[in-house]
Amino acid sequence: MQPWLRLIRARGLRNAQALLLLERFGSAEAVCAATASQWLSAGVERAKVLLPDAGDAALAADAEWLAGGRDRQLITLHDPRYPEALKAITTPPLALFVRGEVALLAQPQLAMVGARAATPQGLENARGFAAELSRRGLLITSGLATGVDGAAHQGALDALAPTIAVCGTGLDRVYPARHKALAQAILDGGGALVSEFAPGTESLAQNFPRRNRIISGLSLGVLVVEASRESGSLITARRALEQGREVFAIPGSIHNPLAKGCHQLIREGAKLVESVDDVLLELAPKLGAWLREQAPVAIAAGEPGKDDSATLKLLAALSDAPQSVDVLIAATGLPSEQINTALLMLELDGRAGSAAGGGFMRLQRG
Repeated sequence: MQPWLRLIRARGLRNAQALLLLERFGSAEAVCAATASQWLSAGVERAKVLLPDAGDAALAADAEWLAGGRDRQLITLHDPRYPEALKAITTPPLALFVRGEVALLAQPQLAMVGARAATPQGLENARGFAAELSRRGLLITSGLATGVDGAAHQGALDALAPTIAVCGTGLDRVYPARHKALAQAILDGGGALVSEFAPGTESLAQNFPRRNRIISGLSLGVLVVEASRESGSLITARRALEQGREVFAIPGSIHNPLAKGCHQLIREGAKLVESVDDVLLELAPKLGAWLREQAPVAIAAGEPGKDDSATLKLLAALSDAPQSVDVLIAATGLPSEQINTALLMLELDGRAGSAAGGGFMRLQRG
């Protein structure tokens, strides 16, 4: 692990350069062992890079932080647990420091971003959309900032669902400090805190655009809840487009300056969102592909004898009358994660749907 930490801690080595070196030499160990002339053959001047030696105090502090709990891990670019979606972007992070459930990184995610100084309506929208999308099987990812980010994380927690917070600091600290309790609630709720920055890294302005590319890179799409025309959320949305992700925006009043950024995105082609169904319908092909990949026995959902046991139990419990997720959990004995996955599969197949007043019901296919 130490060679990776040396590359992360190297001064004067840009992320894109480190990726070139890894591609040229094949491993972090080989990069660190290569000579200056070998580095130059890969297009990087070794003399301009300060690579810490094995006895560096910062490396020892990193190792100490990683050893400080079973929930602390470093997921490198060559680790099989490194999320494939993030690996596919132009300049993926060399590694991710993670606290919490690493397996969540591979699950279908929707990023939710927006204004720090959001309006009460914006906060309500963020929390409500995050809660319902979580109940419908999507994992909510955001940046732990004040405003929309915090409301999105809290909405997922309201639905008793995990959520991922991508941080712009080292994970030994929480920024903003007022979100320490929220960060702990995310961990207690089975979620994860993620950062490409080593422990000790403070909140520097230049780190947040780097954080934002991870938020969008992990996700199938980005939902902008409220944003001014100068908002960093628009940068995240445009980065998402560059990464081939879907972009969604919630419209607002023409008199609300924090709606103007969303309106601009919609004019540029973002999907206008009025309900969670607008998001799910757009993402259905990608979600269906992921579900089929994760559960091959359910590939032909809807054909007799092809449903898995969880889906069959859920189908038996559903009726023409709307029922909440809690009622379905009690009726089937299935955990909420399986309920959400099975509901999503049935919705994509047209055999279940959400009722206007809340809850889920069986649908008859024509």
